[in-house]
Amino acid sequence: MDIIKARHSIRKYTDKQISCEDLELILEAGNYAPNAGGGQRSMMVAVHNAELAAKIGRMNLAKFDRSKLLGGYVSKEQPSTIDDPTIKNGFYGAPTVVAIFCQNGFAFSVADAFCMAENMLLQATELGISSCIISRGEETFVSDEGQKLLSEWNVPENYSAVCFVILGYINGEQPHTKPRKPNRIKIIK
Repeated sequence: MDIIKARHSIRKYTDKQISCEDLELILEAGNYAPNAGGGQRSMMVAVHNAELAAKIGRMNLAKFDRSKLLGGYVSKEQPSTIDDPTIKNGFYGAPTVVAIFCQNGFAFSVADAFCMAENMLLQATELGISSCIISRGEETFVSDEGQKLLSEWNVPENYSAVCFVILGYINGEQPHTKPRKPNRIKIIK
């Protein structure tokens, strides 16, 4: 329980790259995530190149429609793209990003992708690496440039990006844990 309570979504990163060994452990954790029917209908593409990660992060925000946002401010300590429209990199400068792709039309693709992402976040936390899940996967690769990357990465045509896991080292202090809202847990006997 202590690891889960200590896990924070990080949106401020240093330039320091994570090691290949740590990245492989994080990817292995994602590969062993629960998935619907054991079908393993998802795949990961890890970008262990800060320049390319930043380029894809800019692509991630290119079609971001802020008018459809529900809710408000995410964090004063670590503003998000929701909070600060001047942020131009949807990956917040993290030097490594893992794109999670799932088979189109499969009813449980989003659940499978987020199970993979959560497993990776927990492994990253265990290794002392900061992380965050980023949405807007489908929007990121709709451009010609995005389609070219998918082709280079040999992502099957019937797969789409669902989400991303960004990885790196925190720039600054760990953010404070937000108080838990009441009445979110119920036990029926």
